Amino acid sequence: MEANLISISIANPRLTRWFFAFFFISGFCSLLYEIIWLRLAMAQFGVTSALVSIVLSTFMAGLGLGSWASGRLLGKTTGKVPALRLYALTESLIGTSALLVPVQLAWGRSLLERSGLSSSAAYYLGSGLWIALTLIPWCACMGATIPLGMKAIRDRFREQSQRSFSFLYLANVLGAVAGTIGPLLLIELYGFRGALKVGAGLNGLLALSAILLSLRWPVVTRQELTVPAQTTHFPQPSTSHNSILLALLFMTGLTSMGIEVVWIRQYTPYLTTVVYAFASILGLYLLSTYIGSQIYRRWSRNHAHEAGWIWVLVGLFVLLPAITASPDVHLSKLLRLVLGVAPFSGLLGFLTPMLVDRWSGGDPDRAGSAYAVNIVGCIVGPLVSGFLLLPFISERWVLLVFALPWLVLGIYWGSRRQPGVTRARVWQTVIPYAVTALALIVLLAGKGYEDRFAHRQVLRDHTATIVATGEGRNKALLVNGYGITGLVPSTKIMAHLPLASLDHTPHNALVICFGMGTTFRALLSWGIPVTAVELVPSVPQVFGYYHSNGPELLKSPLSHVVIDDGRRYLERTTEEYDVVTLDPPPPVQAAGSSLLYSKEFYAIVKQRLRPGGILQQWLPYGDPVVQASVARALQESFPYVRVFHSLSGAGFHFLASDQPITKRTADELAQRMPAKAVADLMEWGSQPSAAAQLGVLLGKEISLQEMISQAPDAPALQDDRPENEYYLLRRWRSGQEGPR
Repeated sequence: MEANLISISIANPRLTRWFFAFFFISGFCSLLYEIIWLRLAMAQFGVTSALVSIVLSTFMAGLGLGSWASGRLLGKTTGKVPALRLYALTESLIGTSALLVPVQLAWGRSLLERSGLSSSAAYYLGSGLWIALTLIPWCACMGATIPLGMKAIRDRFREQSQRSFSFLYLANVLGAVAGTIGPLLLIELYGFRGALKVGAGLNGLLALSAILLSLRWPVVTRQELTVPAQTTHFPQPSTSHNSILLALLFMTGLTSMGIEVVWIRQYTPYLTTVVYAFASILGLYLLSTYIGSQIYRRWSRNHAHEAGWIWVLVGLFVLLPAITASPDVHLSKLLRLVLGVAPFSGLLGFLTPMLVDRWSGGDPDRAGSAYAVNIVGCIVGPLVSGFLLLPFISERWVLLVFALPWLVLGIYWGSRRQPGVTRARVWQTVIPYAVTALALIVLLAGKGYEDRFAHRQVLRDHTATIVATGEGRNKALLVNGYGITGLVPSTKIMAHLPLASLDHTPHNALVICFGMGTTFRALLSWGIPVTAVELVPSVPQVFGYYHSNGPELLKSPLSHVVIDDGRRYLERTTEEYDVVTLDPPPPVQAAGSSLLYSKEFYAIVKQRLRPGGILQQWLPYGDPVVQASVARALQESFPYVRVFHSLSGAGFHFLASDQPITKRTADELAQRMPAKAVADLMEWGSQPSAAAQLGVLLGKEISLQEMISQAPDAPALQDDRPENEYYLLRRWRSGQEGPR
């Protein structure tokens, strides 16, 4: 712990520890709320890239607004109310938000349902406005905490607080590091709402502690001030230098959040899509930021100016993932991540507090404004990266776009004319050019993940990078480098089994998650209208790569492809279906996948099924708790459920309905299939006839209770208790490692 804050350590080291603890816990709670609020918003309004951007941008906008507004307010305050008590009030409001935001988001969903908004654009606008109205006031309270903390320090030690921002920033970032894993464990133990209650309790504890501290250490008068410690005083910057500092703060925010979007795409092939993979990226980013901030705290005791070539290092470090994420570079998962993420993040942790300290000089008003500018950059970065760059150019070239301004700045800084020629002056000129050359070598030496496939088709959009590769039956579909599905018979069974099991002639069907389009194609072989809902716009565009008649089928009047979140589509449509079939993206632990396995989702499906209609739910695998949790959720949602092991033995087909599902023989099922459907089923069949193929599947039927009995204490999977996604403690207890 940093115990040498110049402004307060001389007078009272215990007070230093109190402020450090306050902002450590505050950083932890802020990340907890961000993680859970994002997930609750996804459950209410849909799992789409646009909605994720709305939530994260709103969160950051609230932080920036609170930082700016509180700084301005404190700059004009008469000081009648001690800042520490205002801080206590703010923390109590933040704690209240933990309990109110879930309710507010549910209200918003109810209002949108009653509004009758049918178009995606109108729905996004309505949901975005409601999310903004819900989150911005509470996030503004979070953003206000650092200026309030700085004011509290200044109230106590007026002229000795020039580096107070970096101290509080340091503690806040370290708390956020703990917030990358702590909330995940709390969610596994208590669910989302239970974890929010823990956060609310921590905020309440902060508020109470701050009140008691304000009574024990009241604001001192100037006459009571202790002798200032020996310190480096930053001069007030000139007007032109002011603009430069703010521009640099904006750029650090823009670059950091912009390349985080790139990191997700680059490292997904190695880390998979589970929540712990995302947490590892964020945790390493924040930990490195903390270390960089700690280095700055020590460096700034004796230095007032950094070397000009530090800016060109930012550009070099931005480009490191181009080689550390390259498939030609053989490194462990952890080493890839550390070498690619840590250098930039550490340098960012050094530069951000340095720039804010120099701009503010310990003034809460100026610090609030400077931090707000940085946060504006954090809002703009992901939008530039995700919507303006990644849909058109590869991840490596996006990194170059973000690195280029820093390389140019470093060269400019090193080339500025100074009187005389000294060895230091020569190095100041040479180093930026040398580092820039090294950065370009790093860029050219790396390769994108798709380059490992000689035969491929690559598409990019604002949600993901799609790679279609392979030949014959060995074709593969990769989304951000992660394999989604293959040309396997189970994807045909997802269509033919539920349709053949109906007691009436099917009129239409819905498939959620397009994948290679095999299930969509199989449904169309029945000669009925079929709607497919897919989250990633580029996925249906490679349909023809896997099936030669794909483009023709997409033009059929019977086919309809919707780019949307499947759950959100079901909530908005008024159409009823005879069959709803879905194959959530693997792995079964994938972040957000539980929203297609939960009781709340099944309640929505029931509203869109015709009487006697069938839901086909695919579960690829999972530990006993996951299998039992999904089975129990179906059991509590539908009165009639049947379960079959897949033809390959890996995975399960669930059939669920509000009416009894007739147990027909394999011959009876085959006889109910149109000739084109029989031909589709036998395209990859291992048996001599459709009846024989279906007979193998029927022989693999198991009881629902058999699955539940594997983990009888496992709760039904719900939105609030996503057992499949949060498994770390369960794995530790059982001695297992990683997703199964």
